[in-house]
Amino acid sequence: MQKEDGKQKNELDCNIGFIGLGVMGANLTLNLADHGYRVACFDLDQSKVDAIVAKDADERGDAEARITGCSSYTELLNKVKSPRLIILSVPAGDPVDNVCQHLIDAGVHADDIVVDTGNSLWTDSVAREEKYKSKFIFFTTAVSGGEVGARFGPSLMPSGNPYAWTRIEPVLKAIAAKVDPETGKPLESLIPGKPVLDGEPCATYIGPNGAGHYVKMVHNGIEYADMQLICETYQAMRTALHMAPAEIAEVFRRWNEGKLNSYLIEISAEVLEQMDPETSQPLVDVILDQAGQKGTGLWTAVSALQVGSPAQTITSAVFARSLSSLKDERVQASKILKGPNAPVLSDEQKLAAVNKLEQALYCSKICAYAQGFQLMSLAAKEHGWDLQFGDIAKIWRAGCIIRAEFLQSIARAYENNESLPNLLMDPFFADQITQYQLDWRESISQASLAGIPCPAMMSALSYYDSYRTAVLPANLLQGQRDYFGAHTYQRVDKPASKRFHLEWSDPARPQVAIKR
Repeated sequence: MQKEDGKQKNELDCNIGFIGLGVMGANLTLNLADHGYRVACFDLDQSKVDAIVAKDADERGDAEARITGCSSYTELLNKVKSPRLIILSVPAGDPVDNVCQHLIDAGVHADDIVVDTGNSLWTDSVAREEKYKSKFIFFTTAVSGGEVGARFGPSLMPSGNPYAWTRIEPVLKAIAAKVDPETGKPLESLIPGKPVLDGEPCATYIGPNGAGHYVKMVHNGIEYADMQLICETYQAMRTALHMAPAEIAEVFRRWNEGKLNSYLIEISAEVLEQMDPETSQPLVDVILDQAGQKGTGLWTAVSALQVGSPAQTITSAVFARSLSSLKDERVQASKILKGPNAPVLSDEQKLAAVNKLEQALYCSKICAYAQGFQLMSLAAKEHGWDLQFGDIAKIWRAGCIIRAEFLQSIARAYENNESLPNLLMDPFFADQITQYQLDWRESISQASLAGIPCPAMMSALSYYDSYRTAVLPANLLQGQRDYFGAHTYQRVDKPASKRFHLEWSDPARPQVAIKR
């Protein structure tokens, strides 16, 4: 026992061990402390351990210490009461396995739970559960919301051993973001030590190990699409309508008060309003137009191809980032490849175009989310997961990057029909697109005529038109494949299970007589 600030504390009685004190890890640790958990923490960088202990002292004042620093894995295990709950916030890949091996060497027990909160590839999570099952219980919870979400309430997507979930559930639901269950609006407090205690937590059990990270992966794929759609809308206003960044920010703020209310629209307005301290120009004009990626959008696109899910808006967003990276080539191409001249519009025409862009962004956004949920549905069937899409939509209403008001409508759609095949088939969303699709089509047409690229928005419209079309040209495609590779084809007048082949080289085969 030792004394601190006049109060005794027992360092051998911490509730939770936490390993990895980068930005996310440090904020999750403070979030846990705000909710009454005593945390023993460790990082290979001792300065990060010292910093979090000092931060705790600063935030708690004269109250008892909530966070205890450790200098080794062994010390951390000795300070957490058994059966232990140990949370990791380390980079995905080999670092996770390195920490797990160190814990094994330090004496972790078979009934201890180790929780990976990083952006791990979902298949790695499945493999790790099997790899460590005799050493400890490997569990995962994907975390969304960035550093602010980690500190004051993230969206959490836990998966793994159901027994482990019963032990972890109170912890994760305590630290998760909260929403008003009636309106779906976030209940937020950004004051250290004063967390939100009421409301519905943005954390729910997703399923077996791997399911949670898969859902987070799709979340990030939708995030890619959502961001790209906003960027395309911005470019249309900037290039075709000749609007200044501040004007576009004002439009986004107005849209954020309606059906497009979302975190991404909100921060886009703030970015566009920001002036560069060095040049006094709009900051967006001095930021290089070259975007990177950390891999989760790519993973989503690859998974969509693997399970045969048409997530073309998400994939287009990934490709848009790839194309943006070809900066030098694009500069050279701009001097050689010509496009149309953008028409000059009157103020009245500009206002009409802006209003139509709002509906185009909304309809495209619906399709992007529909593709994400369709992908999760197909993956769930392939992997035997029982994903509850209404619950998934609910935990994305706050704390995560794609939080948006219309997720309340998505949650309601799946609550009203658990077997809903596609979000577009929900009466509310079907009516919304019917109501606004003309503006959507006109916006894309005008962008194309002005030579403005909008790959994600175009792909969203193509997805909608393809999904609503009863007869697609895949009949010709089947004929082509049978012609050059004898891949066979199916017939509309025979059972789908039967396959047919035509001897295309047979001179006696029937042909249509063509009149010339």
